Amino acid sequence: MTTARYDPAWLEGMYNNLARVKDHPAYFSRWARDSAAAREALPCRIDVPYGEGVNETLDLFPAPVPDAPVLVFIHGGYWRAMDKRDHSFIAPAFNDRGVCVVMPNYALCPGTPGQPVTVPGILMQMVRALEWVWRHAPALGADPARITVAGHSAGGHMAAALLACDWQAVAPDLPAQLVRNALSVSGLYDLRPLQHTPFLANTLKLTDADARRASPALWPAPARGQLHALVGTEESEEFLRHNLLIRDAWGRHAVPVCEALPGLDHFSVVDALADPAHRLHRGAVKLLEA
Repeated sequence: MTTARYDPAWLEGMYNNLARVKDHPAYFSRWARDSAAAREALPCRIDVPYGEGVNETLDLFPAPVPDAPVLVFIHGGYWRAMDKRDHSFIAPAFNDRGVCVVMPNYALCPGTPGQPVTVPGILMQMVRALEWVWRHAPALGADPARITVAGHSAGGHMAAALLACDWQAVAPDLPAQLVRNALSVSGLYDLRPLQHTPFLANTLKLTDADARRASPALWPAPARGQLHALVGTEESEEFLRHNLLIRDAWGRHAVPVCEALPGLDHFSVVDALADPAHRLHRGAVKLLEA
């Protein structure tokens, strides 16, 4: 990315999705309403601790069948907003297909002066969440060998990062391929532009070192598993660039699916993931079954 592209006004237009999608409040209201209905309708366990840190809880939607595949969905919000409870509406369509759905929360930037929250710190929270899922999967009636991580926007960034995690450096008894596959929807893979984006810079407080070490596009390709990277055609040039960037960085073997989905913006693409009739949902199911 050239220095010219670090123009603050241009970056604001590229990354401020609330400004780009004027009817975003309608999405958020419907997601909250449908999510509350999903928690009422499905057997679930809410706010289960996976650690002792800030926001280290997750929601569980166990599968109705034994030895089920696991979908861990990580919400977006630029590491500074949103909540797992806003996304329970994604669970029913996967639950209906015999999938155990897990939705973790994480601390939000910037935290407090006494307990600051950083993007690398949030990534480590997600590592702890996935370790918890692997260790508890049998008790949930799920198959610990079939964990797929999906995420939207900042969650897509974290899904890609978790596929590339060195799990045996986390704990020697963890499998090398704890995450079988990953699905990133509207993901971000090089965080350096966000250091210069006005509405994010003072909240994320990304240092040069943190931006580099938390950017999956700057890492070696994962040794195992596949990442499917998808984005909506109605998203900004930068989100479209990021989607291609991760395939360029990791190659077609690691990223066999890299697509822009027609007619979808940064929020309608999440609806597509929850829609059994949409090919984004069907592709996610195939990834879970791979």
